[in-house]
Amino acid sequence: MVDTDTLLYEVALTLFPNIGPQMTRQLMSYGGSAKNVLHLPPGKLRKVPGVGPATVAILTGADRTAALNQAESIVRKAEKDGVQLLFYTSKQFPTRLKQIADAPALLYYQGTADLNQKKTIALVGTRKATDYGREQTERLVQGLVQHRPLVVSGLAYGIDIAAHRAALQEGLETVGVMATGLDVIYPAVHRKTAEKMLTQGGLLTEFPFGTQPDKYNFPARNRIIAGLSDGTVVVEAARKGGALITADLAMGYDRDVLAVPGPLGSAASEGCHELIKANKAALYSEPKDLEQLLNWDAALHLNGKFQSAPAYSADDFTAEEFALVTVLVAVKEMQMDELAWKSQLPIHAVASLLLGLEFRGVVRALPGKVFSIA
Repeated sequence: MVDTDTLLYEVALTLFPNIGPQMTRQLMSYGGSAKNVLHLPPGKLRKVPGVGPATVAILTGADRTAALNQAESIVRKAEKDGVQLLFYTSKQFPTRLKQIADAPALLYYQGTADLNQKKTIALVGTRKATDYGREQTERLVQGLVQHRPLVVSGLAYGIDIAAHRAALQEGLETVGVMATGLDVIYPAVHRKTAEKMLTQGGLLTEFPFGTQPDKYNFPARNRIIAGLSDGTVVVEAARKGGALITADLAMGYDRDVLAVPGPLGSAASEGCHELIKANKAALYSEPKDLEQLLNWDAALHLNGKFQSAPAYSADDFTAEEFALVTVLVAVKEMQMDELAWKSQLPIHAVASLLLGLEFRGVVRALPGKVFSIA
């Protein structure tokens, strides 16, 4: 075991029982690094808000050794299989996902797609897709080709796999968010599609290798689909199902939701119709509906050409700076407290980071502790 390996300790920190992503971030904010956290004495651990005797016992007892041993196996397997282990402090960790409060602390990713592409769309729907639903999925993907978005879905039966296959057919990158470990393709009949996605997109999960498709994993998987995307389109959905859960999660994350209307009387589209009637989703009938809602067609028009928003490279910033810049590029301006929440950074750190970015001419301060891209 290499005790100086930062990644080893980061992976280990996510393996403790009853310590979720939010507590992991809380511990990191006090320890500064995963290695420091796992070397904190009981007295200092008890000073961390939310940490009680049970958590102290988990972090300092036999569970600590078990987590480090398991982490060592995971790191070795990841290196062997070409899997990226993305801790939430990594520059490669999806910035959109960092903006949600319940984001995973660690992602297992295998593929070629950039998870921080400028445009990302989630397509979800019923497992019992009709011919109409599959046809609408294909048309929707075809209508978005000019934008070259990353297409995100859940690799499930029905609309999910139709979305992945349509994206592959149109030459778009597509990422499947899994409710299992990366080495457990579920359903197994989608293995060939999943393998092709590894060279034209990728596979992503928060679950360690070997994790089986437990029913409780799927709602957790849905939050990653919603959080990873600019918006979510529900193509077909019954009155109950995972697609509606994903739509609710997207709304909770302040992401746009659209729904494709179906034939009147079709049980497969009842969920979509309810979303539209309740004003929980905008109606999707053509690509322009999505483009306008997500602001994909609103680049500034200058001399007959469209001028895109400023592009920033993660290489020019620290991970924390880039998280703030990405939020401000997306929303134009935001109050400091909300910026801290969206970027999942402590408010005192945000104040210092914004000051540095302001000196560099990247952001500007507005009245009321509001900041925008300069």
